[in-house]
Formats: sequence, structure tokens, C-alpha cells
Amino acid sequence: MSKTTIIIVEDNNTMRLGIKETLTRAGYLVFEFDNGIDAENFTDEKIKIAVLDLKMEPIDGIETLRRLKQKNPEIKTLLISAYGTVEDAVKAMQLGASDFLTKPFSPEELRLRINNLVGEIVKEEKINDLLEQNKLLNDQLYESYDDIIGDSEIMKNLFDTVDKVALTNSTVLIQGESGTGKELIARAVHRKSTRADKPFIKLNCGSLNDNLLESELFGHERGSFTGAVKQKKGRFELSNNGTLFLDEIGDLSPTMQVKLLRVLQEGEFERVGGEETLNVDVRIIAATNLDLKQLINNYKFRNDLYYRLSVIPIMLPSLRERKTDIPLLADYFLQKLAAKFKTKRKSIDDNGRLLLTNYSWPGNVRELENLIERLLVISNEDVIDSFLIAKHLNSDPLLHDKLENLKLDEALYIYEKKLIMQAMKKTNGVKNRAAKLLGIKTSAFYYKLEKFGLL
Repeated sequence: MSKTTIIIVEDNNTMRLGIKETLTRAGYLVFEFDNGIDAENFTDEKIKIAVLDLKMEPIDGIETLRRLKQKNPEIKTLLISAYGTVEDAVKAMQLGASDFLTKPFSPEELRLRINNLVGEIVKEEKINDLLEQNKLLNDQLYESYDDIIGDSEIMKNLFDTVDKVALTNSTVLIQGESGTGKELIARAVHRKSTRADKPFIKLNCGSLNDNLLESELFGHERGSFTGAVKQKKGRFELSNNGTLFLDEIGDLSPTMQVKLLRVLQEGEFERVGGEETLNVDVRIIAATNLDLKQLINNYKFRNDLYYRLSVIPIMLPSLRERKTDIPLLADYFLQKLAAKFKTKRKSIDDNGRLLLTNYSWPGNVRELENLIERLLVISNEDVIDSFLIAKHLNSDPLLHDKLENLKLDEALYIYEKKLIMQAMKKTNGVKNRAAKLLGIKTSAFYYKLEKFGLL
């Protein structure tokens, strides 16, 4: 653990040097100043605590406190004075002072007050970590479904694999088409592992540029770049002793591939803008819908990183490879969504179930769920018929109607989905290229993929 950094602002040389000696011996990293202006201009961003004399020139301890708090709201401050009054103490506390100590005081009393402030910092950092983890967990709850649905032979084999893999700490690489449930499988591996009571943290590697991705993975120090107003812990730190799920791993740039490989090989990293080397115990589960071996052949993915990630590979089947599960999934979604929307549960007629089973499902399970939700909302009958299903299954002109005979919103939905699927096909699934091809931002493209069940 790095030393806590403390600054002392005291115009009395003897007092200042005595405080420095006491705190340095206690193991702290101490910087000293004889006036508040020099202290304010000190550029070290790791300052945790400031010890301030109340009576100083040209600015006093109260003004120094105000300026330091404005620069770094999280800094802890201990005001010291031989002339302190209740009014001074109240004003200092109103400005955010953490403690007030009257001269003279013993080295033991000073160490006690400083240790108390360090204890407060540690508690606040733990609370912030828990809040950040909780935010990530809430943001990343996979709401599409609560469990893995399927009783086909291929799914039974997958369940057996998950049970075996979960008992190890090996790195896992999950591969499969978009919408096959890669995150769901990753969560299942975590839940069945010895790390189940520890954090499961997710990061989509394809949705961020390199600078943001590096900060999200490794964290950053305060002041390391514009907008870094405070230290932030990255996903590696937040998932310590737990599982880090790296989705869309195939979209990593060559630069980020090198940085990730270093962590996997050496088990250590530094925050952006930091010098302290950090070690964490994290299980990595990566996922992609791209063919990594083909990317390796095209010199777009590192061979050594691939073998680090694919210690245990899991290949997820597409929905068309397990057609017998489709009616089961449709019934499950009808029940789940009816409960979610607090509506009457509906069913699908036999011809409709046959249409669902014979459809190719390019968006896999997520596309099926989105279709069921749409049918549940727009159907006026308790039994959803095959005609309505046929209208909404096709991205080309429909089985029973021409595109121009549809309502505007339905025609636009079908046409937009077709364009997105064509863009994904032309760019071999590389999302940022597909977004550029369509002339939209990558973030907007991800939204549309989710909208159409193609993510």
C-alpha cells in the first residue's frame, strides 16, 4: 500500500519541522510549506490530508482551507492554532475542515488525529468502491431473461460444460453469434464458482475508444487527463477476488491488446497517470461473436493473447442449431413478459409455432424475445395467429403483404432492420465499421442493434 500524502502549511519553522518529523516517522509522505499560496500551487494530485495553521500571512488558514477544498473537495484538513476560538472552529467546519487542534499538542495527539483522518479516508474509499460496484451491477443486470432456457441435447452438453468450467479459476473464452446468450453463460459460470459471493463486473470492449477503455479497465489518477476530477478505480480493481467479463473482446485495438496481455501475463497494472503497480486476483471471462482465428490470420488479433484467453473455450449454439428449444423459449417469454407488463398471458397457435421454429433467427434468442414482446403488445387476441407472426418475421417483403401496404412505422421498422443486417454482413460484424457505413455514431448503432435484437 502506498504512503498517505500529507502537506503541512505552517509559518513557524520550528513547529512546521516538528510536525513533519512526527508524521514522517509515522510512515507518511510529507511536504511542507510556510505559506498558503505555495501550498495551493503544489501540483501533487495525491494529497490526502492538509495540516493548516490558522494564523498565517499573506492568507490565513481559513482562506487556505477554502482554496484547497475548491481544488480538491475530497482532501481532509486539520486546522491548528494557539489562538483558536469557537467561532474559528465553527467557520472552519462550515468550510469543510475535518478537525481542529489547539496548540500546544503532543506528537501522540497529532498522530492520533491524523490516524483518525486516514481511517475516515479508508472507510470512504471502501464505501465508494461498494457504490461503484453496486452501480455497475445494477447497470449490467441482464434483464432479457432470468435463466438459460433449453432442453435440447446441445444445451444439455453446454450445461455440463458450464458445471465443469465453473469449478476452476481458468480463463474462459465464450464464442457465439450475437444474441446467443454469452453474458448469460458468463454469469452462470460465475454463480457456480467459488467466487459467487464476489463481484461480477462487465465491460463491453467494443463500445469505447482506447482512452476511455484504458481508464475503465485500469482506472485513473486525479488530474491524469481533462475531466479526471478524482481518482477512479478500474474494472480490474472493482472485480478483485471476483470475475471480470470482457465482452466484444474481438474489437480490441492492437494497443489495448498489448496492455491486456501484460495484465494476463504478469498479473499487474498501473492506473492511467499513476506510478503505483497494482496486483489483483481476478478471473477473466471473455466473449466475442467474431472469428478470432480469422482475425489472427488477418493480423488483427494477437496470437499470444488468444491463447491466454482461450484456456477453456466455450462455443454457444445459434438458435437455428437448437430448433426444438424455440417453442419452449417462446412460451417462457410470453409468460415472463406478461408478468412484466401486468397483462393477460397469451398463447401462439400451432401454425405460428411452426413459423417460429422454421425461421432462421439471425439475431438468435434476443431477436426471438423482442419479437414475442412486439407480438404480445400489438395482438388484440388471446391467441397470437400465424398471420401476425408472418408479418413481423421477415425483413424482406412479407409473406402476406407487400411492404408498401404496411403502416409507416411497420415498414420503417422492417427496412431499417434490413439495412443494419446488410451493414453487419458487409463489414463481417465489425460494429464501428458498420456504423460508419450507415453514417451514424457507434453508440447509436449499438442502440439499434439492441432495438432489433441483433446485439
